[in-house]
Amino acid sequence: MSRADFFEGLKGGTPVAIAAAPFGALFGALARDQGMSLGELTLMSGTVYAGASQMVGIDLFGHNVQAWLIVLSILAVNFRHVLYSAAIARYIRHFSPVQKFFTFFLLVDPQFAETVKRHESGKPVTFAWYLGFAAVIYVVWVMLSLIGGLLGSMIGDPKAIGLDILLPVYFLGIVIGFRKRDNFLPVVIASAGVSAIAYRYVGSPWHVSIGALAGVALAAMLPPVKANRKPDLVNENHEV
Repeated sequence: MSRADFFEGLKGGTPVAIAAAPFGALFGALARDQGMSLGELTLMSGTVYAGASQMVGIDLFGHNVQAWLIVLSILAVNFRHVLYSAAIARYIRHFSPVQKFFTFFLLVDPQFAETVKRHESGKPVTFAWYLGFAAVIYVVWVMLSLIGGLLGSMIGDPKAIGLDILLPVYFLGIVIGFRKRDNFLPVVIASAGVSAIAYRYVGSPWHVSIGALAGVALAAMLPPVKANRKPDLVNENHEV
């Protein structure tokens, strides 16, 4: 592994880890409030490692929902990761099977976004870079979950101080990062509209996957905007 790539990944992942830190602490506080022990909530963050589905999980735990419904609900929230893994599969063909295992385990939303951006910028997606970027986010997430569980009583009601908007703002920032992509606006509008309708008539968390599939379907039908454009001049990476 390249040490330079690894440290470049650490450097790139640090701002993401800092931004996600309050969300990790919020999960720990909410999990503790739902009766989970410090060991249980830390184990959940370390093994599930998916903020949105962890939130769904602890909410269902608190309502004594059957285990199979909890698993199915978390699957509905995390279905987008199937699309993420399919999208980056071509970038990591050179990874070994063991490297691919850790790649997909650590594949969270910002990891996907930065992997796509790195490839499109002309830089190689190496396992060293990927691991460095992911490691700092993973470690901070697990640590802050534990700290949130320890200090949860000091946070009080998350809604009273506006912490409940962290998740939608977090995802909105990731979506806006792709605003220059072809057909961005119609795909986002379609996905958001269908998701809102599904939330009204189907319910949470299924609206997440239904909205995502609607966006994918529309993107597949729309022609690329840049398909008929003339080739750009040589860019800063000296590529035509």
